[in-house]
Amino acid sequence: QVQLVESGGGLVQAGGSLRLSCAASGNTLYIRSMGWYRQAPGKQRELVATIRSYGTSDYADSVKGRFTISRDNAKNTVYLQMNGLKPEDTAVYYCNAGIGAQTYWGQGTQVTVSS
Repeated sequence: QVQLVESGGGLVQAGGSLRLSCAASGNTLYIRSMGWYRQAPGKQRELVATIRSYGTSDYADSVKGRFTISRDNAKNTVYLQMNGLKPEDTAVYYCNAGIGAQTYWGQGTQVTVSS
């Protein structure tokens, strides 16, 4: 079992920045990838960014150049630095971790961007 706890969400004006953190605990030894997804009201959950254990990362086209995912393996923590936030980035952001065929989710943190 792996537990994921997110923090760092909040309310910010358009153009502002936020940094999300997700700390993993439990059986973290075999985590192969960690990432961030988001779900806006009435929409499906979508991938924002993911980072693998060896450091390569992928981003949704909508956030490329604005968001940066990073990972501290010693702390079992993944970060999402979000710059140039837009109202359309408003959503609940969920941390995700993959171990083998299993996927674990955090409880989510709300990000609201006002225009």
